[in-house]
Amino acid sequence: MSDHTEERGFTGGHNPWAIALTVSLATFMEVLDTSIANVSLPHIAGDLSVSQDESTWVLTSYLVSNAIVLPVSGWLATRFGRKRFYMTSVVLFTVSSFLCGIAPSLGALVFFRVLQGIGGGGLAPSEQAILRDTFPLRQLGMAMAVYGMAVVLAPAIGPTLGGYITDHFSWRWVFFINIPVGLLSLALSRRLVVDPPRLLEARSRAGGIDYIGLGLIALGLGALEYVLDRGQELDWFAAPVIVAFSTLSAVALVSFVIWEWRQEHPVVEVRLFRSRSFAVSNLAMLVLGIALYGSTVLLPQYVQVWMGYSAQQAGMALSPGALVIVALMPVVGALVTRLDPRWLIAFGFVVLAASMFHMAHTLYPGIDFSTAVWLRNYQAVGLAFLFVPINTVVYVGIPPAKNNAVSGIVNLSRNMGGDIGIALVTTLIARRSQFHQANLVAHLDPGSQPLAARIASLTQALQHAGSTSVEAAKRAYGVLSQQLAQQAQTLAYADVLYIFACFAALMAPLVFLTKRTAPGAQVVGH
Repeated sequence: MSDHTEERGFTGGHNPWAIALTVSLATFMEVLDTSIANVSLPHIAGDLSVSQDESTWVLTSYLVSNAIVLPVSGWLATRFGRKRFYMTSVVLFTVSSFLCGIAPSLGALVFFRVLQGIGGGGLAPSEQAILRDTFPLRQLGMAMAVYGMAVVLAPAIGPTLGGYITDHFSWRWVFFINIPVGLLSLALSRRLVVDPPRLLEARSRAGGIDYIGLGLIALGLGALEYVLDRGQELDWFAAPVIVAFSTLSAVALVSFVIWEWRQEHPVVEVRLFRSRSFAVSNLAMLVLGIALYGSTVLLPQYVQVWMGYSAQQAGMALSPGALVIVALMPVVGALVTRLDPRWLIAFGFVVLAASMFHMAHTLYPGIDFSTAVWLRNYQAVGLAFLFVPINTVVYVGIPPAKNNAVSGIVNLSRNMGGDIGIALVTTLIARRSQFHQANLVAHLDPGSQPLAARIASLTQALQHAGSTSVEAAKRAYGVLSQQLAQQAQTLAYADVLYIFACFAALMAPLVFLTKRTAPGAQVVGH
């Protein structure tokens, strides 16, 4: 049965769009922080006198603590009050950002990043649940579009902004820029955000703290994040530590699901997965995370390695795609209220799959800047049609009292998809490059006329550049070897794109397993 907040939205007497902009501000800050520090790692390593390998803990520590908090954020918001939990998260994120900026050592920086991840993990689910309760159903699509712009835009501009700040100022300002945004968000949230009455009732009915459930999910997701982040570097299951952490994660997460299924007041509402719409929507969000974060890493990496772009230039290749998403999000938000959201999701995945297939066929070391930009723009069209409709369908059949729980789980699905996507990119490019290089060398006939002609052409060009005949002959083989490696890696990038395209293509028909809902309406649980 629907309640009054479901029909009209609960604003506490404030302008709902002011609330939407307030929570989107904090969202942008938090999501930006997941990618902005990536390009600063070499500077952090040099300044703190640690190895590049050790500096990656700056990223890992944040992801681990963030992943642990996300699924339990719904329970925490209900248990302690959503506004109180949300504002506490903003305070913790802002204070820890300052502490990260003044960290004197790597150990201190990693500890403060853990605190920052805890604060950040509470933001996105709370914000999404706030929007869900603030807006009536006829306006919810547009509200989610505003929120979605922040979620999708932030990781796209993060590397560009991080590169610019690091090159022109210091890596510490990557963290300091969060402080004014956090303070503004805190002031606006205190004034505008109000918990609806039914949340106050739900808080009075909340059970005690499930320490076993909390411990199991923290252990399971923490170990899984470590495996995804360090797997390729440690050669995956050839390393005993990866085997150990994988086993630990699997046992902890399976035990967690079994334990929570039997609890009257679970930390995470795992029984929500009995709803087919909820389960399929989370799978769709996982695939969206894989494609969004994986492609955000893949294209800049390619143009930096093989085209000599700086981090800032590589980020600029993504920026027009972010503008495409910003332009299309309001359109999609309006369409959600007029069309069956499932058709919009299917369209988005079809466009995303087609753009990935096209990019796999088009990518080559000599592509110009405009080609790289358009390849990203095509993907952006598909991405724009996914976020808002998925976040609409995931609530179908779920009682309004469970909004906090839904938001926490669906945001975890997106983040875990991003971790999986990045792990797939790094692993497959390394493995498939070796495979293609070995395959190309195996089919190279030393006595073939085309190879001899290519060596002669390179030798002649190097002689004209000033090398002696002996030096030119030696260098010609080196140039040929580099071209071979370049071709092998290009084929590896294409393989990754084909896999991402297949994921997206498979999701297009699967989305119709969800319940049909009338445009702009909601099937509310009883």
